[in-house]
Amino acid sequence: MEYIEVKNVYKVIKGNIILENINLSLEKGKIYGFVGSNGAGKTMLFRTICGLIRPTEGEVVIDDKILSKEIDCPSSCGVILDTPGFWENQTGFECLKNIASIKSIIDEDTISLWMLKLGLNPKNKRVFRKYSLGMKQKLALAQAFMESPDLLILDEPTNALDEESIDNLKLILKKERIRGATILIASHNKRDIEELCDKVFKVDSGRIAEV
Repeated sequence: MEYIEVKNVYKVIKGNIILENINLSLEKGKIYGFVGSNGAGKTMLFRTICGLIRPTEGEVVIDDKILSKEIDCPSSCGVILDTPGFWENQTGFECLKNIASIKSIIDEDTISLWMLKLGLNPKNKRVFRKYSLGMKQKLALAQAFMESPDLLILDEPTNALDEESIDNLKLILKKERIRGATILIASHNKRDIEELCDKVFKVDSGRIAEV
């Protein structure tokens, strides 16, 4: 049984077709890559699967539940979209602790563990606004991974990361796939996509095709 099904999805904004007849069947324990130029529709597709926007036509079904009808958003989802944003005057650990308090399914040790896995020191007293771009991206990744979600949606997850951090992220993603997560990645890095993904889709002018 498919974990996610995108059925005949269209998104029209101000008369412009942003997504056109998108059909996808995505399984658990697989990594899916999405490639395409800026503005091709990758991020809009991810927002649709997250439940952040509603399709003009068609539907997204996650674990047999229709998004925006039976559920508002995926019940277990880690997301990176756009520029990471956290509380400017809090430490990285404090930011993640605040987010974790919403569901209260992980403890402080788990937060610290994920920060360490991504190369951040949970005891560092530097506040978020003083983080480097790479540190901000690592914190966003820690936030996405820390609750072991069933679904990971990662838009350009290697942004601002050095080569060693990218290699580390690849190892983490492979372990998350083994755990059974469904992982969606948009990236301009063709090598990363080819190395990681079970299937790759090209998005072009709102249309999608398997590569």
